[in-house]
Amino acid sequence: MAQSIGDIKTQFNNLPEGEFTRFIEEHSGDERSGVIQLVRKAQKAYDRYQAELERTERMLSFEKEYACYSAICGIDEVGRGPLAGPVVAGAVILKKDERILYLNDSKQLSSAKRDELYDVIYEKAAAVSVASVSHERIDEINILQATYEAMRLAIMNLKIKPDILLNDAVTIPDVDIKQVPIIKGDAKSCSIAAASIVAKVTRDRFMEEMDSKYPGYNFASNKGYGSAEHINAIRTLGPCPIHRRTFIGNFI
Repeated sequence: MAQSIGDIKTQFNNLPEGEFTRFIEEHSGDERSGVIQLVRKAQKAYDRYQAELERTERMLSFEKEYACYSAICGIDEVGRGPLAGPVVAGAVILKKDERILYLNDSKQLSSAKRDELYDVIYEKAAAVSVASVSHERIDEINILQATYEAMRLAIMNLKIKPDILLNDAVTIPDVDIKQVPIIKGDAKSCSIAAASIVAKVTRDRFMEEMDSKYPGYNFASNKGYGSAEHINAIRTLGPCPIHRRTFIGNFI
């Protein structure tokens, strides 16, 4: 007796990602229109999955180029531009035999996808570290030096000492580890993309907490960046304790 279309649809909806081939082979001879549509959906999903595998392999080109190093660490930061809150750096060492799909520049991903990948990175990476440098420290030493400080702290806090760093564009001073700066590295290297994601999710969550603590500035939405609404709030309410005083001189 043939399976009902409802049962086949349930089977399709419960397919683990990447396991479409057996479903396609099992049901491709079924001439019922509903099953034909499900097989077409499975084929499209399979094609998308294969394309993502290929994209991920391309994003591992730097990791493969430097495969002779035992612990390749991606470094990235978020929060250089906001008017409030810390700058946060991420450092990630991926396992060489592990593939994490959908890694990309964190700005190219939805908030939900970043949250999902954040958990996957912590679960599957060999080592992950994030480090924050406060708004006070940014005002004290300037944003560039604060960014370097956050990156050095993130590297130092890793449970595995890296022997090469893949950096998003910058060369970090006062670090005695080989560095490879890569322009737009968060879109070209899985390691840097992973660092970008954990840094952004960490900072975004902090700013969402600050929204409750300092209402009126809409930190949950703007994450401290200088939106028109945020600037107007500074002018109306004055700065709150986490604003960077060196960034808001024109608004107060």
